[in-house]
Amino acid sequence: MLLDSASLYFRSFFALPQSMTSPDGVPVNAVRGFAGMIAQVIADRRPARLVACLDADWRPAFRVAAIPSYKAQRVADPSINAEEVPDTLTPQVPIIIDLLEALGIATAAADGYEADDVIGTLAHRETAAPVEIVTGDRDLFQCVRDEPSPVRVVYVGRGWAKAEVVGPRELAQRYGLPEDGMAYADMSVLRGDPSDGLPGITGIGEKTAAKLISKFGSLQALVDAAAAGSKDVPLRVRQAFTDDADYLAKAPLVVRVATDAAITATGDPAIPHAPADLDRVRELQERWALGSAVDRLLAALS
Repeated sequence: MLLDSASLYFRSFFALPQSMTSPDGVPVNAVRGFAGMIAQVIADRRPARLVACLDADWRPAFRVAAIPSYKAQRVADPSINAEEVPDTLTPQVPIIIDLLEALGIATAAADGYEADDVIGTLAHRETAAPVEIVTGDRDLFQCVRDEPSPVRVVYVGRGWAKAEVVGPRELAQRYGLPEDGMAYADMSVLRGDPSDGLPGITGIGEKTAAKLISKFGSLQALVDAAAAGSKDVPLRVRQAFTDDADYLAKAPLVVRVATDAAITATGDPAIPHAPADLDRVRELQERWALGSAVDRLLAALS
């Protein structure tokens, strides 16, 4: 089980009221929601191993170098390259890290990479056991596969109660794509993603992108056919590829998750049956008024 931690604690922050505070008034809604989410994940999905994957760099230099607009609209101050996040969320992240460490739950990050890249690398490395990725981000649909070991996304975009398990078949049914996670990434290159500052190919939306990828099997096959002047590629698409050639050449590097990130991990991925430091867990629970969320998490571990 690979947790897209930032996605989950962001959602917890906006789902729970900021009136959830520590005794000295520090909001802890994201911490409590995140802890509760992990408790539900462990109780409901029963993973043997679990890793909380973290952002070391939310806007990696190699992606910005390829497409400068990548996440540019999220930058609060370009001179410090800081993401514009709620002021009351940022102080909660170190508390989350402290709690994970005290519980003995493994974390992983990679210098210069996003959590998506950590997840992509860990999923790619696993060749024996099934993998589940818990996220509210559709970008990770590209990781799903059947071989050499199954990888599925547990998509929680509408909350845990409405979580959807997405594999190659579900991806194909939902978007009309081949049963291949990389087909989702190929579609994403064409349609773009305004929230990430990716313009896409002019005039190509999601439905057209899906039809083209389904017809040709992959982005590269489509690009090759267009370059060869194939009549199977509509003229307007061929023209758009010419007009947007620079974007088309660079976007795959930005859209596709890395599978070879140099990961730094802490802790043992095996689910602990007892916290690494119960006294520390209780200290954090009291200090930050984390309440029943920590109790549920301890119960799930045991």
